[in-house]
Amino acid sequence: MNKKYIIAFDQGTTSTRTIIFDRKGNIQGISQKELSQHYPESGWVEHDPNEIYNDQKETFETVLKDTGILPEDIAAIGITNQRETTVVWDKETGEPIYNAIVWLDNRTKSICQTLKNDGLGTYVREHTGLVIDAYFSGTKLKWILDNVPGARKKAEVGQLLFGTIDSWLIYKFTNGKQHVTDHTNASRTMLYNIKDLKWDDTLLAALDIPKSMLPEVKTSSSNFGSVTYKNINIPIYGVAGDQQAALFGQGGSQAGIAKNTYGTGCFILLNNGKDYVTSKNGLITTLTCTLPKEPVNYALEGSVFIGGASIQWLRDKLLLIKDAKETEAICNSIPPLKDLYVVPAFAGLGAPYWDANAKGAIYGITLDIGKNEIIKATLEALAYQTKDVIKAMEEDSGKALTTLKVDGGASANNYLMQFQCDILDVAVDRPKMIEITALGAAMLAGLKAGIWTNKDIESIREVDRIFIPKMDIKTRNQKYTGWLSAIKRTKTFNEA
Repeated sequence: MNKKYIIAFDQGTTSTRTIIFDRKGNIQGISQKELSQHYPESGWVEHDPNEIYNDQKETFETVLKDTGILPEDIAAIGITNQRETTVVWDKETGEPIYNAIVWLDNRTKSICQTLKNDGLGTYVREHTGLVIDAYFSGTKLKWILDNVPGARKKAEVGQLLFGTIDSWLIYKFTNGKQHVTDHTNASRTMLYNIKDLKWDDTLLAALDIPKSMLPEVKTSSSNFGSVTYKNINIPIYGVAGDQQAALFGQGGSQAGIAKNTYGTGCFILLNNGKDYVTSKNGLITTLTCTLPKEPVNYALEGSVFIGGASIQWLRDKLLLIKDAKETEAICNSIPPLKDLYVVPAFAGLGAPYWDANAKGAIYGITLDIGKNEIIKATLEALAYQTKDVIKAMEEDSGKALTTLKVDGGASANNYLMQFQCDILDVAVDRPKMIEITALGAAMLAGLKAGIWTNKDIESIREVDRIFIPKMDIKTRNQKYTGWLSAIKRTKTFNEA
């Protein structure tokens, strides 16, 4: 194998990136473009699918040009993507019939309520591992079919295709030759049976979705087609939803590993191995990255809808900061907060509460509270929300967490990581490579391409810093009790 590099397409909620890794897992180049956000109505969030494809193509070409790396030296491409975001496109033209409905979007609450009223809650949990919520793709797809003129008629005659962002990118990059996805992305649609590993006929019927729209599902390390660039065919050998890719990159192919990715949201996964654990505490069960000829593993997952997005809110809407990097120094410059809490329920509350009607709130404001205190409380909310999920995970699994592996943009913030460690009372392990989501996708592709073996992958991850708890138990309990009170008040207010 004389090829030297692996490329990762990292298509996220707020940006689109292409990253080149060498054989040692080191980054050789990055190209990134910020993704436009569209909010046509309150609670609605959309992306332009063509912008996503064009940005991915542009960053791909830019990073090769900037680094001088030749396409013939690329062994394979791995794709990792924002999950649940839903695209429907015309099979003949390859054009989307509507904007992509983003995972954060909650317009399908009424569809979800109908499914619950029809008694499908238990069925959904037992067969898909999920809960009925607007978060997942199935109800978004139904909304498009029900609301875009002519869509349902076209779907019924096999003219429309559905996919999450991975499927959309693969379809476009392979010039319509491949309509595929992987197990991790399929498991987020609320249409896929994660026990039988097939599309679920009962749920397709309940949502009135033609099976002809759905992509073929493959293991996460497979041949998904190829990208042609300057007459060179580069195979797409790895695909995984961003959170499962991050778990894989953190060494989470083994049971017992837990990680949190601090991105637009916060996503905590615990690999349970072959055990299908049904949560009693508001978590969901999902598939981890799958490899050929190996049994599937299941993970418990808790999704916090608003993580880093709340820092964007401070920057773009409140104009309190110019850059997210400012928050660490600001937090360190003021005393510890007393009874001030920001509950960033801007898209409802995710795990373990699943309250789609919740709205954001700030509690404990007094005359001495200024912008720095609001910034600090917003940052600390990421740690509190993570603790909510970890607590539920420990109760479901019956095992106490000893270390949390972290990644994502906000994990670079030392104040947040120390506060996370303190409020959890467990060690927090941050790798040198915090671009672990992209690395996970690259690893999946590299395995298929023969660049790496499983043993190689274990040695690629290096520790940057391990944070050790310093907070006394009384302070920890007081702070977390105050947080739970703020959550309770938020839910009560929205129930009034």
